[in-house]
Amino acid sequence: MVRFDAPAHGEQNSLKWPFGRSGRVFSEAFVRHLLRSEHMNKVVKDAAEAIRKAGIRDGATIMAGGFGLCGIPEKCIAALRDAGVKDLTVISNNCGVDDFGLGLLLQTRQIRKMISSYVGENAEFERQFLADELEVDLVPQGTLAERIRAAGAGIPAFYTPTAVGTKMGEGKETREFNGRTYLLEHALPADVAIVKAYIGDHSGNLVFRKTARNFNPMMAQAGKITIAEVERLVPVGEIDPDHVHTPGVYVQYIFEGQGYEKRIEQRTVRER
Repeated sequence: MVRFDAPAHGEQNSLKWPFGRSGRVFSEAFVRHLLRSEHMNKVVKDAAEAIRKAGIRDGATIMAGGFGLCGIPEKCIAALRDAGVKDLTVISNNCGVDDFGLGLLLQTRQIRKMISSYVGENAEFERQFLADELEVDLVPQGTLAERIRAAGAGIPAFYTPTAVGTKMGEGKETREFNGRTYLLEHALPADVAIVKAYIGDHSGNLVFRKTARNFNPMMAQAGKITIAEVERLVPVGEIDPDHVHTPGVYVQYIFEGQGYEKRIEQRTVRER
């Protein structure tokens, strides 16, 4: 028999806790059936199926993990391109390069607005922006990270000294704390977050690898729906709980990708 203990007061959620308030004891056969059910099954065949099940439509706000080309959800980006959804608002640290990463969605004019902190590696991005074909909201990198983290933590807004007295700070609410001026910044949620992890299990628990972790964990928490693509998909129990970076409760769909390109954005070698 397996016992499920009820969550703490105020934490009950019918999507994440289908067992009611009191702890209950179930047979192992029932638990196995539950984990195989459509409600609990998070594993999908590929990115295309994940995009379809997530219900991404024109005008959606998409949050994409990665830093430069490191740790980007390559397969989900390609699936979005192939799905043809348009007028997207994309939240990401940057917008890839001309022919890879989010740059693929720029080529097909599927992005209407970009919210990011660095855009200097993409010539098509520059061209569309200067031609008024692309709306851009530049956000200081630390502020971008905290706005995303706040959304995942349920914090609607926070104060920061970053950008006080600059063009970015114009029109924003300010307040003084201990003699210093701070700006009010609002949380930045998304309809769907697409993230890339190194290892994941069938319950959606994720492990990221080194610097490929970057924005991925906080974005996984900030999406109303989160799709995770992983290099290795393993059964539940294969990941040491102490090694989990993102708990599966934040992930709705997961799949194992194949043939990752993992481009290096700027390769520099020492002259001999």
